[in-house]
Amino acid sequence: MKFYSQVILPKLLDITMSDPRISQYREEVLSEVSGNVLEIGFGTGLNLPHYPETVQKLTTVDPNPGMNQLAQNRIESSDIDVEVRVISGENLPFPDESFDSVVSTWTLCSIPQVERALAEIHRVLKSSGKFFFLEHGLSEEPKIQGWQNFLTPLQKIVGDGCHLNRPIERLVENQFQILELDRFYAPKIPKTVGYLYKGVAVKG
Repeated sequence: MKFYSQVILPKLLDITMSDPRISQYREEVLSEVSGNVLEIGFGTGLNLPHYPETVQKLTTVDPNPGMNQLAQNRIESSDIDVEVRVISGENLPFPDESFDSVVSTWTLCSIPQVERALAEIHRVLKSSGKFFFLEHGLSEEPKIQGWQNFLTPLQKIVGDGCHLNRPIERLVENQFQILELDRFYAPKIPKTVGYLYKGVAVKG
């Protein structure tokens, strides 16, 4: 599975997550990001072209070295000062209140101890800072929820720990006060994987 997760999966995700419709959502959620920024789950760096000029420095966290290898070309072509950390989001080696903004896109689904990671995000975010997130998760429709619950064990294998059925809004609310939240199905994507949460939160 190590070969799959570090060699095959990064390439698959880089292709599928480069869809122009998804890129539009990235641009929307990142439009107000500023200052010293932490991105949890940097992946192959698909967010990088969508960061605004208000970003002074970007620190990235991702435990998969295969993802970071693919991200290097995007990092090298970017004008943003990027510091890469190949580590998990559950134990962040940064002081309290280090960052003006924290970003998470399609990441909370796959972190094993997601509550701990959100607590760490809360800790390292400045009191005046904002948490920007774009995630897929549990649908509002009972029928779709049933399919998400049924398919998640398989999805965790295929998607390297990805859960289809995490209640993203509730998880975020346990640590933050949500200022903005859009919940919707992404068009032309199966509802089991395409129910999205796009929002902004602050420390409660």
